[in-house]
Amino acid sequence: MTRMRIVTAITALVLIGLCYVLSVTVFADRKKDNAIKVGFVYDGDESAPYTYNFIKAMNKIDEYYPDGRVQIVSRSNIHEDTGEMVMNEMIEDGCDMIITTSYGYQTSAKKLAKEHPEVQFCEATGDNANDDPLPNYHTFMGEIHEGRYVTGIVAGLKIKEMIDGGIITPDQAKVGYVGAFPYAEVISGYTAFILGVRSVVPTATMEVRYTNTWTSYSLEKACAEQLIDDGCIIISQHSDTIGPAVACEEAFENGIKVYHVGYNQSMIDVAPTTTLVSSRINWSVYILSAVDAVLNDKSIEKVVPGNVHGYDMGGGFEDGWVQILDINNLVVAEGTQEKVDEAIERIEKDQVTIFKGDYIGINPSDPNDTIDLKNGYIESEKTSAPSFHYILKDVITVY
Repeated sequence: MTRMRIVTAITALVLIGLCYVLSVTVFADRKKDNAIKVGFVYDGDESAPYTYNFIKAMNKIDEYYPDGRVQIVSRSNIHEDTGEMVMNEMIEDGCDMIITTSYGYQTSAKKLAKEHPEVQFCEATGDNANDDPLPNYHTFMGEIHEGRYVTGIVAGLKIKEMIDGGIITPDQAKVGYVGAFPYAEVISGYTAFILGVRSVVPTATMEVRYTNTWTSYSLEKACAEQLIDDGCIIISQHSDTIGPAVACEEAFENGIKVYHVGYNQSMIDVAPTTTLVSSRINWSVYILSAVDAVLNDKSIEKVVPGNVHGYDMGGGFEDGWVQILDINNLVVAEGTQEKVDEAIERIEKDQVTIFKGDYIGINPSDPNDTIDLKNGYIESEKTSAPSFHYILKDVITVY
């Protein structure tokens, strides 16, 4: 290496170091009296279980900092096209930290992070933190496939009870799934769910119907109703409203034996006679710890408990990122709680590989791209965002 190249390399390293120091210094100057302002950007509002799940985490901040050291501002129902404008307004309003709660915000959030090194940006469900990484831009997501798998076990136990009781025959063991889009996040979730079901009822089949939108009560309910008409006896979902739960409850009232597995919140109050269980990502694990890190000028990735992938973080049952909500003991099969506890313990001890079995998966975007699950696939091994995007050959999908 020539002397000029050596000098250039050293100069570049010095500049990177100075930029980092400047970032920390600017942030320290921005904070006043060991207090910070945190902005939340939501694509929905509290009427949507997905957004409400984040709001519950946000509200815990006041419980942890009753002295007012952490001021909160939030904006709801922000379309991804206007996300950058809203984030700019929060920066002008003095926010030291901005938490965005939908994948669609990540491009704008990272752009602004580069322009404003004095502000920490945390993007939920994002996957771009480690592409040209910035010390003030982070992504995070709970490893919800673990929760999907366990709720699949709950569904499988109910199906087995129905078979043993003569309510259905083994060839009627069909589950339905309302999915938003054919993204890896959704595909990973319903694959984990059916594999959980099949760990109890190996012959169970699945039909998936996509709404092609994240939040539409009417579309989600209509998809669930069609799945019920197609003979599904358990309906689960990766969509943002209570539509599927309501569809199951109404069908049950009309004499159709169908049950529901929820997401993001307990849905027993919506569907008390059909809800079996729900799972959710507990966003407060990340949000509370990240706020504490920013408040105390510490590295987020060194403070938050979980699995670290550069500037990206995730976690499952072990660190409290994923939770099973409200097993409906009036409806679930006998012994369900014990089986759930057993499954969670095995997952925490790495004694089960969820994506494993005698299955071939096909990439819906490229039929020539397939995967054989005989040797297993480790989800969220390198990123917090789900990466399993192969549809099992025997799963029916309706777009």
